[in-house]
Amino acid sequence: MEIKQIELFLRIAELGSINKAAAELRMSQPSLSRWLALLEHEIGAQLFVRTRQGIRLTDAGQLLSER
Repeated sequence: MEIKQIELFLRIAELGSINKAAAELRMSQPSLSRWLALLEHEIGAQLFVRTRQGIRLTDAGQLLSER
């Protein structure tokens, strides 16, 4: 896991939205979503629960954000 990956993860968590994070980071939403899926695969755990209202951290995501 690289520092850039952690920075992107934390920005998504802070904003509570992949779309908002993608816009702020000047990335496409599909690109950021793919990156997040790869990170979750690498870690072996789902980091966010996706809802119509946005996203929220899972227990694994909360643990990663605290570290």
